[in-house]
Amino acid sequence: MSKNWQDITLALAGIFQGTALVEQVAKTGYLPPEAFKCNIESILDLNPSSTLAVYGGQIENLRTGLEVMRELLQPNSQKHREALRYGLGVLHLQKKLAGRRDMLGVIASRIDQVNQQAQHFSSTHDNVIANLGTLYSETISTFRFRIQVNGDYNYLQQQRIANQIRALLLSSIRSAMLWRQVGGNRWQLLFNRKDIARQVDDLLRRI
Repeated sequence: MSKNWQDITLALAGIFQGTALVEQVAKTGYLPPEAFKCNIESILDLNPSSTLAVYGGQIENLRTGLEVMRELLQPNSQKHREALRYGLGVLHLQKKLAGRRDMLGVIASRIDQVNQQAQHFSSTHDNVIANLGTLYSETISTFRFRIQVNGDYNYLQQQRIANQIRALLLSSIRSAMLWRQVGGNRWQLLFNRKDIARQVDDLLRRI
């Protein structure tokens, strides 16, 4: 059976968009609004009609993730090293989470509650992001393995930014779950880099 490389690449772009935004906000305190919104809303859509629908139905929404992937797939690339490290950590955490049906149930139930709140306020409202951050702390953060985020201490100690980082990591884990569902696996990152790189270039040309 041939792999659907487009769906696999879109889900990877979701992972690395989230981790690139973590790297950016941890170092600069700034988040590009549209990319941030895309990742947060990807958490809230529990019944998408397609892979692209998870990201608002527009390839443009994943531009940041696709551009980061294009850099990471270059031979001997030294760019976005933190985003890559966080991404590999996300894949590890997603695999742990997949074996915890109890935790998955809690997360789904809580996301349903956050969804109602997002409809009342907005998807990126501070209260919504705080609830997603708390959800990450009370579930994913209980695993022995944790992602250590590097950045500017002045930003990292701010509760609002800490919430944003946790919510973004949750969004990357959501994309990692999607990646597994559409046929993604770690071996592809080693042996199918050209297939993925071709898809990245094709998707970026369509923006």
